[in-house]
Amino acid sequence: MRDAKDSARKADRGRDRPTCPVTRADDGTWRVHDLAVARALLRSPGTVQAGLGIETVEKLPPRVRRPVLYRDGPEHREHRRQTARFFTPRRVDEHYREPMVRIAGEQLAALRAAGEAQLSDLAFELAIGVVSEVLGLRYGRPGIRRRLERFFPDEFGEPGLTSVRGLYWLLRQNTNWLRIHLADVRPAIRAHRRREHDDLISHLIAEGCSDAEILGECLTFAAAGMVTTREFVCLAAWHLFTDAGLLDRYRAADEAERLATLRELLRLEPVVGRLRRRATETLHLPSSGPAVTVCPGEHVEILLDDVNTDAAAVGDDPFLVRPGRGREIGSGLSFGDGPHRCPGAHIALLEADVLLSRLFALDGVRMATRPRVGFQRAIDGYEIRGLTVVLPRAGRPV
Repeated sequence: MRDAKDSARKADRGRDRPTCPVTRADDGTWRVHDLAVARALLRSPGTVQAGLGIETVEKLPPRVRRPVLYRDGPEHREHRRQTARFFTPRRVDEHYREPMVRIAGEQLAALRAAGEAQLSDLAFELAIGVVSEVLGLRYGRPGIRRRLERFFPDEFGEPGLTSVRGLYWLLRQNTNWLRIHLADVRPAIRAHRRREHDDLISHLIAEGCSDAEILGECLTFAAAGMVTTREFVCLAAWHLFTDAGLLDRYRAADEAERLATLRELLRLEPVVGRLRRRATETLHLPSSGPAVTVCPGEHVEILLDDVNTDAAAVGDDPFLVRPGRGREIGSGLSFGDGPHRCPGAHIALLEADVLLSRLFALDGVRMATRPRVGFQRAIDGYEIRGLTVVLPRAGRPV
């Protein structure tokens, strides 16, 4: 349990941390609140992905290869092994840093010209540009941000055939898939088939993937690498705007220390609130009470808010921002762990730092109003809206 007044969280999901490391929800789902148990579970070969829309993906014909997010076992491990080179720190530094710096500079130039901007817009443009470099989406029509915003609305509906609302969302979903395919993915595939590139789309083509399968991978990376990065940049900026000591430390730090600060903020404020797994074999989870046995077919949820504030693992005052907690703690399990650990963790943190370090180097930059916080129910992910950054201009008070 905790006292809300002792928490530095901005996006609080309103849950008290139970005293037991593993509990059970009313629907029978096991819930993990302990970091060591969660890490062991994520590394266990006895679970597979659940949630994250996997129910929809499972309805695809067997001949269609699932996006890597929804695969497990040897096929998944081999794909991750072959694509790991696109996400190494050296690759990030040599191939993605320059686009990050260039796009961040363009966004901050727009901020200086206008005098104010929504930080979510600046961050989304950066995230789109960086992920497009990783994937190879360089040949599409203008307007990719608008198409992605339609595909990832603030509120989702459930597609279906039994109600007017369900039909609306089914039509909307398929229309948005088609827009992105025709305007962004298909032109990239055609360009890559004419000339091989050193990026993920060329790798997928070499693997024999169809256009539909490549579209699925691109949209998976869009959700994992664009949307989540946008939210974290806004959340981290909110902390820095409202904590003068933390901001002074961030401004004075070198890149390594700034990245440590961002990891600590992500530990405290994981963008995705829960990870869900389905057991494929009997699992025995440690517990301070009776032994917990998870049977095949049962679901387990890892509540990242809880595991990342497990004092036994992260140290004293787990609800406060302390960038010096230690390299081994880092961002906790905010990027997951085991076979499905986010491959783009280093990319996300670096692009956040590239934008934020330059934003906070601007004289007089401030946050106009307190932003709004919403949550996506499917993944318990936060959404930060209304964070307006303002620069002083002649004739306008700071």
